[in-house]
Amino acid sequence: MANNKTTEVSADKDADNIDTYLDAHYVQRSNWLRAAVLGANDGIISTASLAIGVTTASVTRDPILLATTAGVVAGALSMAAGEYVSVSSQTDVEKADIEREKKELEEMPELELQMLAKIYEERGLKKETALTVAKELTEKDALGAHVRDELGINDINQAKPIQAALTSCIAFAFGGALPLLVTIFAPMDSMEYYLYGFTIISLIILGAISAKTGGSGIPKAILRIVIWGSIAMGLSALVGYLFGVNV
Repeated sequence: MANNKTTEVSADKDADNIDTYLDAHYVQRSNWLRAAVLGANDGIISTASLAIGVTTASVTRDPILLATTAGVVAGALSMAAGEYVSVSSQTDVEKADIEREKKELEEMPELELQMLAKIYEERGLKKETALTVAKELTEKDALGAHVRDELGINDINQAKPIQAALTSCIAFAFGGALPLLVTIFAPMDSMEYYLYGFTIISLIILGAISAKTGGSGIPKAILRIVIWGSIAMGLSALVGYLFGVNV
C-alpha cells in the first residue's frame, strides 16, 4: 500500500516536472511575443518617422505634436484592428478545417485511421508501431489526434485574435509614446536629431528585450531592427526636405 502511494506521488511529481519543463520553452511565447515586438517596433519607427518628416518641414512645435499624437492614436487602433482581422481570418480557416475533419471522421473513419498511421510512419515509426499508436490515440480522442498531427494545430500555435489585438495595440502605444515625449521636450532647432538618437536607443533596447525574451541572439536582433528603423526615418526626413514647406 505504501509502495503504491509512493509511486503515485512520484508520478505526480514527474507530471509537474514535465509541465514546468514545457513551460520553459521559448516557443510558448511565440504568439504574444510576435505581436508585441511588431507593435512596439511599428510604434517606435512609424511615429518617429512621421515626427521627423513633419519636423523637417515645420518651424513650430504645434504641428509636430498634433501629427505625432494623431499618429500614435491612429497607429495603435489600426494595429489592433489589423491584428484582430488577420488572426480572426486564420481562426476561421482553422475552424473550417476542424469541421471538415469531424465530417471525414464520421464518414470514413478507417481511411482517417490509415492516414494518421501514415503520418506517424513518415515521422520514423515502424509501420506496425505507427498503426498501433494511431489506434490508441483514435480511441482516446480521434479528432484531437487529427487536429494536432494532420492539421498541425495545437495550443501553442493556435490563433488568438483578442490576445494579438490587445498586445499589438498596447505595444504600439508604448513604442509610439517614446518619440512623442521627444517632440514635447526636445528643442525645436535640433529636434530631428534628438528623434533619431532616442529612436535608435529605443530600438536597441527593444531588440535586446525581444531577443532575450525569445532566446535568440541579441546582436543580430539589434542590428536588424536598427538598420530598418534608420532606413525608415531617413526616407521620412528626405520627404520633408524635398517638400520644403514651412508649417
